[in-house]
Amino acid sequence: MNTSIQSMNGFGFTDGVLPSACPSRIVLNHVTSTWGVLVLVALSQSDLRWGELRRTVQGISEKMLAQTLKTLERDGFVLRTAQSSIPPRVDYSLTDRGRDLTEHLLPLMSWIADNADEILEPQA
Repeated sequence: MNTSIQSMNGFGFTDGVLPSACPSRIVLNHVTSTWGVLVLVALSQSDLRWGELRRTVQGISEKMLAQTLKTLERDGFVLRTAQSSIPPRVDYSLTDRGRDLTEHLLPLMSWIADNADEILEPQA
């Protein structure tokens, strides 16, 4: 598979240039932000409620979780389902687009997990 920048013209790259105005940069930023990746990975395992997401994605603040979920929902990766119950219940799940994305994202995350110790070892 040829993955050089030259071969990616179908993705908005021309003449080896990665244009700053390319819409893919915005989506890439949303998807690959630290919290975006972790929320997507968490939701790839199962649908989760707010509190479950906070416990699963350790270290995320309420503000960042809310912001990340809104962004991923707006981009069509996450579905927010509010149920009219007492107390109110909100569930988060991946959309078809989100599941398609995580099929590509999970192998990358697996590679990172497998190699993180070796990569960071010289820095210790």
